[in-house]
Amino acid sequence: MGELSDAELTRAAQAGDVTALGVLLARHEAGMRGVAIAVLGYTAEADDAVQDAAVVALRRIGDVRDPAAVGAWLRMVVRNACRARLRSTRDIPVADGWDATAATLATPEQLLDDHALRDWVWQAIEQLTPPVRLVMMLRHFSLGVTSYEHIAQACGLPVGTVRSRLSQGRAKLAEALRATAASAHDDAGALAASSRLDALHTLAAAERGEFTRVLADRWAKDVVLTAGGVRAVGSDFLARGMDGDLAAGVRQRPVHVVASREVVVWEMDLLNPPDDPDHCPPGVAWLMSLDRGRVVDLRLHHAPRETAPRTPTPGQPTPRETGPAAPMAAVTASGSN
Repeated sequence: MGELSDAELTRAAQAGDVTALGVLLARHEAGMRGVAIAVLGYTAEADDAVQDAAVVALRRIGDVRDPAAVGAWLRMVVRNACRARLRSTRDIPVADGWDATAATLATPEQLLDDHALRDWVWQAIEQLTPPVRLVMMLRHFSLGVTSYEHIAQACGLPVGTVRSRLSQGRAKLAEALRATAASAHDDAGALAASSRLDALHTLAAAERGEFTRVLADRWAKDVVLTAGGVRAVGSDFLARGMDGDLAAGVRQRPVHVVASREVVVWEMDLLNPPDDPDHCPPGVAWLMSLDRGRVVDLRLHHAPRETAPRTPTPGQPTPRETGPAAPMAAVTASGSN
């Protein structure tokens, strides 16, 4: 296969030939690394940019319009990733940052669904350990928890640990991709669709007053919840928290789902009541770890407020100080009673 041209390899990769894609990445690795070093110097950031570009190639090889120019396409992915790092202190997800026009057309999940490699990629992601898999899923497939800082906050980790796990994840992903290339793969699209239905059914059941039943059926009795710096154990905390939010008029709407067999992320819009628009932040991500299909660990990460807090009346705290910072915010109150 190494004797084939770039155009032939690209067409084969777009048709689902995983070996062809591996040959392309190996063939152009030196050029990709050269671009990263030219822009960022001999730094860990340069290595990260090359590794990110490899992940982008796995997900978006179907977007290459000129197969003979795939080398230039790969170098462009690296170059734009490097420039994004230089322009901002915040990390911009490579998949969304390298081509702003293409990024507006589809989400990363939709791009995966559009070509034959998606199930192979997800099968490889399943081979990662759950802690590494979670940071990889957030970085490359979530909508709002993609920067190193936000991932660190969501997972309760130092930023350095996030960087380390992402580096481990990219290296392990490459190994897993090679190891799973010839195996049968789960239907990643069906898994995500099933998880989205689960999110919708869970919220609908909660609004009917049946959240306790859902917890008993699908969640571990001793599930661990971490939210707003508070850690609680047991499904009773979750039930009281959800009931408190619903009583306050807060509703949740799923906007994006990322799912593997043992790690699931539900990203939600938070819809506050008209008479209390600052009750909750605009969104929340549910980061769930599963064991044999049951949720055993839940971390809630809340989207930052986009508007500046209003000036409080003297002696009266701001909404950010008093209002629940998340769905199931009553967990905090119930845990202190």
